[in-house]
Amino acid sequence: MLISPALAKAFNEQIGHEIGASLQYVAIAAHFSQHHLTLLSKLFMDQADEERQHSQKFIKYLLDTKGGLRIPAIAAPKPTFKSAEEAVEAALKWEKEVTRQITALMDMAVKESDYLAQSFLQWFIDEQLEEVVKVDRLLSVIKQSGEKNLLMVEAYLVHIEKAG
Repeated sequence: MLISPALAKAFNEQIGHEIGASLQYVAIAAHFSQHHLTLLSKLFMDQADEERQHSQKFIKYLLDTKGGLRIPAIAAPKPTFKSAEEAVEAALKWEKEVTRQITALMDMAVKESDYLAQSFLQWFIDEQLEEVVKVDRLLSVIKQSGEKNLLMVEAYLVHIEKAG
């Protein structure tokens, strides 16, 4: 086994968090879809797919290191939101929580001198900076636009995609 039982347990828990995030992002995408905000809905469906891919990276790592796969129960996502701002605030809160979780995993890997796990987790740490910044900017644009001007947010997303 190339991973300690404690770190393997924590990685299994993170798989649950990543799958839970994927489901939460589907619920956020549904909120925007119900309001005919196609690009916002697509953005969060893409994010749901990305979170699922993150869980698969942890699964592969556990299988490769013979850490054992024990996916925990997944909590149900918050199903509805009162506003676009509330939905994106939930996403930002989640990304900050995931950042805390990944950092805690890195702390464990460092404490155990597990260089394989540290190398694996560094990608997630870099990814979290990108995710927090992206969602924080989106929340700022939504707050500036207001609930009645969400089509402007859709236009912003088109602009960002063209600039990228």
